Amino acid sequence: MKFTGVVPDARQRVKDAVAAEIVAVARGQLATEGGGALSLRAVAREMGMASSAIYRYFASRDELLTALITEAFDSLGDVAEAARARGGRGFERWQSVCRAIRTWALDHPHEYALIYGSPVPGYTAPPQTVEPASRVALVMASLLVEAQRAGELAELGAPPLSRAMAAEARQLCELAMPGVPLPVVARSILAWTQLFGHISFELFGQLTGVVENPEVMFEFEIATTAGLLGLHPRESRRASRTRGETVAAH
Repeated sequence: MKFTGVVPDARQRVKDAVAAEIVAVARGQLATEGGGALSLRAVAREMGMASSAIYRYFASRDELLTALITEAFDSLGDVAEAARARGGRGFERWQSVCRAIRTWALDHPHEYALIYGSPVPGYTAPPQTVEPASRVALVMASLLVEAQRAGELAELGAPPLSRAMAAEARQLCELAMPGVPLPVVARSILAWTQLFGHISFELFGQLTGVVENPEVMFEFEIATTAGLLGLHPRESRRASRTRGETVAAH
């Protein structure tokens, strides 16, 4: 009797399970050795697997690194997308996403270091990592697109963009932020780098001796960057409008 299709499916499930275990063991080695010291032989040894056997699942250290990097970006992307989906106004959603990203980084410091820390010597990320790596940035871009459509972006009182900066912003606007004013697009790049700059400084100890409570600083930062983008709480916009009406009446 032939079991057409059953055996290959079973074998694939076993192969997938072993590959997932390899990635899990390699993830553990990130904590003790770092990405640069990751070794297929060391992973095989920890699993009790013949060194030659592990190459049936990952052809090289770089292929295993790519799997770890893709997994980390997807994990962070899932967290950011879930935070965006909780609803609320743009200001609250911005805060929610930023907090979720920081929490993930604090809970996964070694994975964060792999994707946002120093490059692994000799490793070049392949094109397949681009889509997972873009997920968080696209979440942040979509927040501003939706806030613009909902009329939640306040006008920015800012100097005009230089021709060069306007060109940079226009390219991003066309790619991921249609309809968002160019000054907001330009500032979104600033907000994005500030977000990950703070998290990196916090995780890598650069705030030690400077900031006593990084969480307080982080809350101040995300509220400030939200304001730079034209995102404000409902109360503050109402208060600003009331102050303006009072001044006009006098």
